[in-house]
Amino acid sequence: MDASEISYGTLILIEIIIGMWRNVILLLVYAPMVFTNHKMNLLDLILAQLALANTIILLTLGIPETMSAWGLRNFLDAVGCKILFYLYRVGRGLAICTTCLLSIFQAISISPGTSRWARVKARLPRSILPSCLFSWVLSLLIDMTALLYMEGPRNITNIEMTFIFKYCSSTSPNTVTTLVNAVVLSLRDLFFVGLMSAASGYMVLLLHRHHQQVQHLHGPGCYPRVMPEVRAAKCVVSLVTLYVLLFGQETVTLSILINMRKKSPHLVNSFKVLSFTFSVISPFLVHNNQRMRMFGRRTSPISNSDSSPAPKEVA
Repeated sequence: MDASEISYGTLILIEIIIGMWRNVILLLVYAPMVFTNHKMNLLDLILAQLALANTIILLTLGIPETMSAWGLRNFLDAVGCKILFYLYRVGRGLAICTTCLLSIFQAISISPGTSRWARVKARLPRSILPSCLFSWVLSLLIDMTALLYMEGPRNITNIEMTFIFKYCSSTSPNTVTTLVNAVVLSLRDLFFVGLMSAASGYMVLLLHRHHQQVQHLHGPGCYPRVMPEVRAAKCVVSLVTLYVLLFGQETVTLSILINMRKKSPHLVNSFKVLSFTFSVISPFLVHNNQRMRMFGRRTSPISNSDSSPAPKEVA
């Protein structure tokens, strides 16, 4: 085996262990709270779904890549490749939908208490569960093309091959079908990336305004305690920023790979690492904020509570 492949497989395995550990913790923390409370906690539902999507990505992409890098190639047949890649695509779709939903939920939660936003906030609890179900349906339907194109491993150098895994292969019947599939998936991704970017930009604007108001009230030499809603908003903005940066790098790398006649192994490996880096890092951003669930239970926007004392810390 090539030493670079062994190093690549070891790196992926380390990331899988770290990512699975954190995402399983999130599932154990948030998933029971969805069903044990008398009223379903909306934020717990979103975070549990994000952790589940990350777990699916790590299992369906990371483990096969590790086995392949360590010399195991023919451990899947055509059916196994179809199911594995389909589950990975569903997990990836869930991750982008859930991250977008989380950013919109937080942006609405910290919005000013005007009459317009009050109506939106009143409808928010009734919209979260249908939105989560919609993200599942959308991902399950739009990624069904993976069941058509994925095949078992084989040695093919046909120019119609869009992408070749070492343990699976992907064929495209014709150029038109490939183009339509690529456009649909790209529009889905760009739509949700645009929504989460707009929501994050709105939160940055609110946080900047909140910071100016706090400095005006407490003076430049004072450092008041940061409210839970502010910490949660910063956490979500960091999460969205991470996703957008990784999405951009992954898109550029994939564009280069598609236009290369002879694919570089190192570039292919870097593309695959980018494909599940978000699933490894995102649980750290979510779980490090100890007040993450609190902003889902509070109703007062940050703009109306600048002059109120900071809430007491809960052990």
